[in-house]
Amino acid sequence: MKYRDRMLIKAWEILKKPDARILAIESSCDETAAAVIATGDICLSNIVYSQIDLHKIYGGVVPEIASRAHVEKIGAVVDAALSDAELTFEEMDAIAVTSGPGLVGALLVGVNYAKGLAYSLDKPFIAVNHIEGHICANYLTHQDLAPPYLCLVVSGGHSHLIRVEENDHYRLIGCTQDDAAGEAFDKAARVIGLPYPGGPKLDTAAELGKADRFLLPKPRTQGSYDYSFSGLKTAFINLTHGMVQRDEALPVNDLAASFRKAVVDQLIDKAMKAVKDMGETRLVLAGGVSANSLLRRQIKSVCDEEGIKLYLPELKYCGDNAAMIGAAAFRRLSHLDLADLSLNANPSLRLV
Repeated sequence: MKYRDRMLIKAWEILKKPDARILAIESSCDETAAAVIATGDICLSNIVYSQIDLHKIYGGVVPEIASRAHVEKIGAVVDAALSDAELTFEEMDAIAVTSGPGLVGALLVGVNYAKGLAYSLDKPFIAVNHIEGHICANYLTHQDLAPPYLCLVVSGGHSHLIRVEENDHYRLIGCTQDDAAGEAFDKAARVIGLPYPGGPKLDTAAELGKADRFLLPKPRTQGSYDYSFSGLKTAFINLTHGMVQRDEALPVNDLAASFRKAVVDQLIDKAMKAVKDMGETRLVLAGGVSANSLLRRQIKSVCDEEGIKLYLPELKYCGDNAAMIGAAAFRRLSHLDLADLSLNANPSLRLV
């Protein structure tokens, strides 16, 4: 019997267990992560090795360095996840891994390591889309959350409005037409001299600044629920370059606050328009930018005013981590959506 056919039989038995456990691995960018998740929403361990110190001298992620670091650390990170959960490889019911999107070299490290584990342990193998992982991070924080609902996914590479429908189907409502919000934050931070990682540093600086000091343009898009950050980013670069050319000192905190407000306003305006137009009663936030302090405060305030139930992931589940991959993997398992050992990394993998 072929591996995948044999694993489908095992999957049926796993789903009958009250405490099915999944060992999940995430290596799509510059974090090497492993976690053990039980029943899809209970995190038994969540280990993340961050490569920030390796990349900060370059001002951004260097793919070759990231891949090499994953190779060096993945074994120890997985061992630590099992140790924290006080479980063994043999006590895992399935192995899950991020198969895309992301940096191809980084993804390949995790995919090949996970394939080796699945084969040697004779366990079901589950491939997870990184974006689905971010969405499913909310199930770890909110056990009462279930589809259907509208989700705003904001990260370094994505700014999407996605409707999560019954049976974990996904429908794209709107998305960025150029840059993602997280990428725009990183670029703006670099322009005003903030160190890597730029997005969180800009958020911290903005807390000390005046958001109404600089008026930035409000982008327009053809789609009612689509985003655009490229023009906003260009306007901000021109503003700061003009000040430098006039030999003016950059008011870093005020610039950060003004740019952050412009991005957050656009994210919330489009999301709330979609909520109202579609008659949604629940809004979910996901992705690395969901840790942004202004976004969390402002979207909660707006949702409270409009009577919309808001779900925010805990801060520890906002950035890249393996716990979210395990949560998504359980949902893939429940649909008997298993991967074969021929799985390859897909750096441009789409969710919808």
